[in-house]
Amino acid sequence: MSEARELRDPKAIAGLLREIVELSRTVGRKVTLMEVCGTHTHAVAAAGLRRMLPDGVRLISGPGCPVCVTPVDYLDRALALADLSDVTVCTFGDLMRVPSSLSSLERAHAEGKPIEIVYSPRDALERARANPARRIVFLAVGFETTAPTIAAALAEAEQTGVGNFLILPGNKVMPPPMRALVEDAELEVDGFLLPGHVSVLTGWECFRFLAEDHGVPGAVVGFAPADVMRGVADLLRQVGEGRAEIANLYGRVVSASGNPVAARLVERFFEPVATSWRGFGEIPGSGLGLRPAFAHRDASLIPVELPPPHEPAGCACGDVLRGVIDPPECPLFATACQPATPVGACMVSAEGTCAAWYRHERLTGVTR
Repeated sequence: MSEARELRDPKAIAGLLREIVELSRTVGRKVTLMEVCGTHTHAVAAAGLRRMLPDGVRLISGPGCPVCVTPVDYLDRALALADLSDVTVCTFGDLMRVPSSLSSLERAHAEGKPIEIVYSPRDALERARANPARRIVFLAVGFETTAPTIAAALAEAEQTGVGNFLILPGNKVMPPPMRALVEDAELEVDGFLLPGHVSVLTGWECFRFLAEDHGVPGAVVGFAPADVMRGVADLLRQVGEGRAEIANLYGRVVSASGNPVAARLVERFFEPVATSWRGFGEIPGSGLGLRPAFAHRDASLIPVELPPPHEPAGCACGDVLRGVIDPPECPLFATACQPATPVGACMVSAEGTCAAWYRHERLTGVTR
């Protein structure tokens, strides 16, 4: 059987489940594991993996959705920029419905504001090239996976002299919030399912601090059901044996050091900065800001008036992102907050934990 078929083979998954049950018995206590990738969150929910795990294994979700962790004041600034007479804001579609303090990009667009959905940073660059009289601002939101494409668009703008292409820096990197998670007194996590897509870019070694500094194991895994189950089994085995290592179970695409070409491109334009995460507050070194040499591309330096930042009343998205609660524990989940009428960012994005639970797990009785 090919590896691709085995990853989704019911018999292989059943075998892994039996192994997990036995490992859970060997550990002899409740084990809490966290996945920190939005794609994993949806893969787990869609396949029903959480319901398959034994009572001794609890799988929770973390800050794996870049749209969800983007703070409200970032949206406030984007909307303020769209109010300027010579600015067009370009964004990925999943940011459109995320609430700001007073409105949303979607609502402002419906009111006639110059806000456009694009499919890549280069689409925004082409709009800048075609509209030299306007400043085109791309909302640079994402983790390590989107940063190289944004850097590539900036490089092309520099090379071709498209001076009216700017970005509103909002990219984030994963290791600093994971350090915040293991140091969070409210949260007890015994192991992490590490993000596969991010690890392709960064390499798995950037997560070694979890094991070496905090004694918490991690496993880099892919996105098929068997990938995730292998990760759960590996983490349970490490916990049971009293080990803490970073296991690369996604070796078909992930290496120790990642993609050096992409890293050099990102480093040319960006430097680590402190930035705010919804639910976490400001985390040092967790954002990517433009280097001073490229300040002419930085839309955050354009003076605008901003309202006081205000999160939606009653929304517990921040606690969901930190893994402190599951979505059903939010008082708005599946009542006031639904995919058609989202109150919080975690219900808006396709990678949001609340969206995954609503779609796949709200009627299953899954609990902590």
